[in-house]
Amino acid sequence: MNYTADEVLQYTEEENIKFIRLAFCDVYGKQKNISIMPGELARAFDIGVAIDASAIAGFGGEVRSDLFLHPDPSTLSSLPWRPENGGVVRMYCDISHPDGRPFEADTRRILKTAVAEGEAAGYRFAIGSELEFYLFRTDEAGRPTQEPWDQAGYMDVAPLDKCENIRREVCLTLEQMGIYPESSHHEEGPGQNEIDFRYSDPLTAADNALTFRNVVETIAARNGLWADFSPKPLKAHPGSGLHINLSVSGGEDPLPAVIAGVLDHVRDMTAFLNPLEASYERLGSRKAPGYVTWSPENRSQLIRIPAASGLYRRAELRSPDPAANPYIAFALLLYAGLDGIRRELYLPTPANLNLYNAPAQVLEQYRRLPATRMEAVAAASASPFIQTCLPAAVVAAYCR
Repeated sequence: MNYTADEVLQYTEEENIKFIRLAFCDVYGKQKNISIMPGELARAFDIGVAIDASAIAGFGGEVRSDLFLHPDPSTLSSLPWRPENGGVVRMYCDISHPDGRPFEADTRRILKTAVAEGEAAGYRFAIGSELEFYLFRTDEAGRPTQEPWDQAGYMDVAPLDKCENIRREVCLTLEQMGIYPESSHHEEGPGQNEIDFRYSDPLTAADNALTFRNVVETIAARNGLWADFSPKPLKAHPGSGLHINLSVSGGEDPLPAVIAGVLDHVRDMTAFLNPLEASYERLGSRKAPGYVTWSPENRSQLIRIPAASGLYRRAELRSPDPAANPYIAFALLLYAGLDGIRRELYLPTPANLNLYNAPAQVLEQYRRLPATRMEAVAAASASPFIQTCLPAAVVAAYCR
């Protein structure tokens, strides 16, 4: 909507808004918020709202724990599931120290910096995300179970697909919030779903990914279900991915160099793209990549180039999972792509084969993605690229 601060103040008065949620996320991408009353909004825009950050993951301990939230008026959105009378709105925030210095572990700021560096170099990136999740039944106390909401499979229809109404409600709610999904369908696993988003600038794409998760979890809970965004909730069924579609404009066809940069740095980035132990149970099977490869249209690869041309030409990175912090994930992809452009990297030969059934002697020629979180952490800890792109506090939070 791109509201200004004055327009937000006017909107809250005219629309009888009673609560303003100032939202941000911890270093691992989990959304947090504090609610303020309308009378505090002008102060929030002027000097920020203080929070005690000592209990926020990755934000440090009790010493010097005061931080300030500064709402971004362009991210104003109503929460449609809240009452219309005395409504509730939400804005994402930048985070600073009391003296005004940007907070180092503010991952939203990290992405903003990456976008600015790309634009200064003459390149504009766009990102579209594809998020997968499972829906599980809850027990009589409302606790999640491991029983999927249905037993449907890939792109099945109702009545076998019982998740259809949940996806519909999620998409309609997102539209009310100014976020426009592109498509939705049932995925391969029982109770597994996917909703895809239109392209947008990287910061908006990351904000939308955070909003999407909140909306899905809210709609699921209202229907007596549990939305699970973990990478491998059911051992015998497909894991859930966060497929990231990346395009770039500027210069003379920079996309091949961008892809080459991502391929060059992806092992070092994996600890951030796949941050949980369970992330590595997903990689290497059921359309989740295990090798550092690329190919046109081939879903067994780490990066595939979907069939498209012109403005729709893009690269799809298939290794990340929904446990990733989207601000960090998108920032690292931008930095890797820019590095590929600066170094004029060339794409290696495409792997035009199915890696899931290729013989061992063929697979030996390709680099593997880290097979465990420990291996991923070791790669990130030793990487000059990661040390350059991310603050030490963020690296430490992921590489303990």
